[in-house]
Amino acid sequence: MTRGYLLDTHTFLWALQAPEKLSRKARRICESPTKPLILSPVSFWELIAKCEAGKLDIPAVGTTLPLWAERLGARMLPLEAKHVLALYGLPVLHSDTFDRVLIAQALVEDLVIVTKDEDVQGYPGLHWIW
Repeated sequence: MTRGYLLDTHTFLWALQAPEKLSRKARRICESPTKPLILSPVSFWELIAKCEAGKLDIPAVGTTLPLWAERLGARMLPLEAKHVLALYGLPVLHSDTFDRVLIAQALVEDLVIVTKDEDVQGYPGLHWIW
């Protein structure tokens, strides 16, 4: 039994806005009331940055994101110093800072990351599902 499934930012967004974009496995995980879903504030940060850049429109983003997390039944994993420190020495296989922090959190907490991003496959010890 896994300790939990850390949702990548796109997985979180698609689970609520476009579940047809999820793989069958990812969709089953997101829709299961018994799967421990976990979100990082890093995903909120990334979505807010996309809204501010005009790449995404989420009405009342500051109140909508926590409501979406609640609707999914996901718990928040606080961003801690140990997660940031885990970036040191992490191979630079991925250039996106948000994704690298999510990868570090998944590694430190021994979580399975749910992502379509195939760049995560090269990280030693990282468990992922799509």
